[in-house]
Amino acid sequence: MFFNPRQELTIARPPIPAPPTREGPRVNEEIRVPQVRLIDENGEMAGVLTTRDALARAYGVGLDLLEISPNAEPPVAKILDYGKFKYEQQKKRNEARKKQKVIEIKEVKVRPNIDENDYQVKMRAARGFLADGDKVKVTLRFRGREMAHQELGVKVLERIRTEMEELAKVEQMPRLENRQMIMVLAPK
Repeated sequence: MFFNPRQELTIARPPIPAPPTREGPRVNEEIRVPQVRLIDENGEMAGVLTTRDALARAYGVGLDLLEISPNAEPPVAKILDYGKFKYEQQKKRNEARKKQKVIEIKEVKVRPNIDENDYQVKMRAARGFLADGDKVKVTLRFRGREMAHQELGVKVLERIRTEMEELAKVEQMPRLENRQMIMVLAPK
């Protein structure tokens, strides 16, 4: 292949990305309504003004005009520092995330003919899970001919339910799925 100096080179350019979509309240020139109900920088109600006048007032004090309530008639706008406002909002979101408790489902597996010591160990674990605020899924598994004596499994689950009465409420009553019975306890 030979290079022809008269031939035009075409360079493939990457497509221009779309402008990022902004979520949150509109600020300054983004406010497109003709009039706004203005709250000034001191939190005082300034009345209904044209958006241009409200913007001039905000720029006059070196702050931003932020649309607080876009669905009101006319929309409510406030004069404040937008950077500081965003920072405060982020702090509130982080605080809410810290206080949020994720409820997990912990599983305790038992058998219809469980020994007393094993039973007590499982119940201690279940009490600990409930104390931490987690739900407990009690799975009772049948093997072989144990399926013929499902009443033994029901007795074990009833015993668990009565012992956990003060700590938990039964969210899902015992039900048979294939070869296992499942009951879910939620902390009170």
